Amino acid sequence: MKLRIPNIDDIPAYVSALKNGWSPDNLRPEAADEQIAAISKDAASFVSKLDDPTAKAGPLTLPDGSKVPRLPSIRRWIWDNEFCGHIGLRWKPGTEELPPTCSGHIGYAVVPWRQGEGLASAALVAILPEAKAAGLKYVEITTSPDNPASIRVIEKAGGVMVRTYSADKALGGRETVEYKIPLT
Repeated sequence: MKLRIPNIDDIPAYVSALKNGWSPDNLRPEAADEQIAAISKDAASFVSKLDDPTAKAGPLTLPDGSKVPRLPSIRRWIWDNEFCGHIGLRWKPGTEELPPTCSGHIGYAVVPWRQGEGLASAALVAILPEAKAAGLKYVEITTSPDNPASIRVIEKAGGVMVRTYSADKALGGRETVEYKIPLT
């Protein structure tokens, strides 16, 4: 497994995953269709906005349709002989604190036909040095309490459960479990 910076040469594999039922956003399944449309309109612009450490890509649309300022972020494509999913890191410069409308520093999604192979676990461990390089002392990762696969991924990477809470209404108000992974 390798993490790749999104690039135009790999966009056909990304689009194929979107068309085959994968969504890069587990809170907004319609994101797949939105991304297909954006890629059809201007693939180079789409790819350039995925890796955005200076937050220039503009506001972010939340599951409830509201928009919030984008945080600095990077996105990496999970690659193992083919496109297998993505992992993203977002942060607020100078602090580990995140706005209530942000569901953690790291999010990931593996295509359904490659789940259960350890790809998310490997990707999470691989992105932690980038989080440390961004100045973070720890990362927070959230998941649903009824998602045992994601819980295993986080715990394998050293995640320790911090709390259970109801997510912000803009994120659907769902029951959420928060984990912390120290970056020492």
